This record gives sequence, structure tokens and C-alpha cells, in this order.
Amino acid sequence: MSASETSLPKRLLSGVAIAAIALVLAACSDEKKEAASKAPVETSASADAITTASTTATPAASQAKPAGTEVAQASAPAAKAELPQSEGSVDVQKLMEPGALPEMALGEANAPVTIVEYMSMTCPHCANFHNKTFDAIKAKYVDSGKVRFIVREFPFDPRAAAAFMLARCAPEGQYFPMISMLFKQQEQWAAAENGRDALLQMSKLAGFTQESFEACLTNQKLLDDVNAVMQRGAKEFGVKSTPTFFVNGEHYSGDMSVDVLSALIDSKL
Repeated sequence: MSASETSLPKRLLSGVAIAAIALVLAACSDEKKEAASKAPVETSASADAITTASTTATPAASQAKPAGTEVAQASAPAAKAELPQSEGSVDVQKLMEPGALPEMALGEANAPVTIVEYMSMTCPHCANFHNKTFDAIKAKYVDSGKVRFIVREFPFDPRAAAAFMLARCAPEGQYFPMISMLFKQQEQWAAAENGRDALLQMSKLAGFTQESFEACLTNQKLLDDVNAVMQRGAKEFGVKSTPTFFVNGEHYSGDMSVDVLSALIDSKL
């Protein structure tokens, strides 16, 4: 490993490559101003230094009716989900131009609705969306050809960058499963005292070896490209928090429930 390679984990740790932009952005979308959860960062120079509802209205219970009396009893309609407030729009053609990394997308290329999500792997709101909303939306809209869903990296800290790098290094077709696994286990690695070991153990479950793990996290070009995706999102499309969604070019910030995102998608169909 060269001197430049051995310095990469340190920069992943210190966040030099992304600190300038991270300082001016909120870690996660949080309208109630809750503190965003961020992993602690240590400053060792070695590779070991990466320590770093749906609510359905139910009809009232049937009551006994006097003989001969007919009562027309309609089921209470389910409350309609309120659409989120758009924060503006961007040029869809520009949004869909190729970036520094190949697009990670699910669904038909000609789907009537395209959703682009900018997310950070250490953002609890992003984890909540992917753990509670994403699978249902995928089954309902992506798999049926109505939605094309694209994920773009927006890491706020070194551990998020490392997690994205590992997802990019996963075997072909395993990016989304890797992302899903890391979000489901976010608390175990994002706040772990030794984040490197925690990420290594999870990576081994995805087929990584010690060698492939180290090779991935010392890939300077990959780190630069992940940061380039983030910087483009901030500079060109005004991304300031995660998760941020662009639905057919319309800008929405913050986590969404299945009902809310379904209503938003339906409004675009």
C-alpha cells in the first residue's frame, strides 16, 4: 500500500474532503429541530482509524338494531394523506444528466414518475424511510412500472462516505441490498466506538474479505466520486438536508410515510 493509499482512511476519518460543504448543511432533515445523530470520529492515521402508518379508519362496531328498522351505515372513509409541500423544482433534463458515478436505479427507464433521493448512510431519517417506507413503495410502484427510483450519495461524515464506498464495491446487483442491510443495522456501526470493525463484520456478511474491504476504503478515486455526487447535489440542485427527494423534478425534503409518498406519486400519474 502506498503512502497516498495509507492516508485515505485518515481522510475518511477526518472528513477533509467533505468538511467544507458539510459545515454549511444540516445533517438530516428535522423540522422539529431534533439533534441529528452523527458518529464520533477519531483521528488515527492508520487503516484501523476508520472507527469511524399507515392509519386506516375502522367502521364502528355493529350495534343491535330494533326489529324492522333499517340503518344505512356507510364505512368511514380513510383519511386522505396530505401532500407534502414542494420546495421548488429543478430542470429534469439537467437532474438526469450523468454524474461522477453510474446511476443506482430501480424500475423502468420510461416510468411516468422518476424519484431521485439524496441520502446519507448515517442519517436516522434516511434509515427510517428505507426501513419503513421504501419496500412498500417499491412493491406498489417500482415493480409495477410506474416509478423509477434513483439513489444518490450525500454523505455528511466519514462513516457515511465509507458505507457508500462499500456499497459501491459490493458485487454487481448488490448495491441496494447492501444499503438496506446497513440502514437496518445503522445503530450498530454508525455510533460504534470502533466503526471500522463494525463495518468490516457487516461487509463480510455481504461477501467482502479483509483484503477487499481494505482495497475499497483506500480507493481514492471512489471517495472523490462519492464526494462529487454530493457536491453536485448541493451546488446544482440545492440539496441541504437528507433525505431530499426530487419527484419529476419537484423538490421535497424530509422523511415520508408510505401513505404520503403514495399520495404524492398518485398525483403525478
